[in-house]
Amino acid sequence: MSTRDSGPIHAFLAGRGRDGRGRLLAEVLAFDDRRLEAVHDFVQWLFPLPEASRAVPGAPVLDPAQAAAIRADPAALAGLRAARDRMARFYAGTDHWLVAHDHNHLRITRILASLRDLVGPDEARAFHDAVAARNRAAGGPVNRDSLAFWVRACG
Repeated sequence: MSTRDSGPIHAFLAGRGRDGRGRLLAEVLAFDDRRLEAVHDFVQWLFPLPEASRAVPGAPVLDPAQAAAIRADPAALAGLRAARDRMARFYAGTDHWLVAHDHNHLRITRILASLRDLVGPDEARAFHDAVAARNRAAGGPVNRDSLAFWVRACG
């Protein structure tokens, strides 16, 4: 970890560190859609939050120093935006999450909250608009509770 990195999450998003499984950001972003669906321990690194993950025990928790460092680091922000773009392509190109209940609904809530806190509410709302439009185009199968969580996560 570079002295300019405030912690492992910051280093990972800046492309200079590895996640808990030893993967670089570029390696995670290169996952194909099947692997994005099957692997469950990367989202907490791509979209960190200040709360512990209930789905992945031991996942990193974003502390205030790392959050501030990420917001101030163009490389980390670029990494976060690249993660956003990869997940946007995943949700645009797959349909299996367009059901009443799916673990991807929790992932989307995390993505929205992380984008809101680290990049800003406009970017969170843009991501929300894209997944909400996919849901509407599929006939609105996602449950109301998930949709409400998404709106609240945007801030």
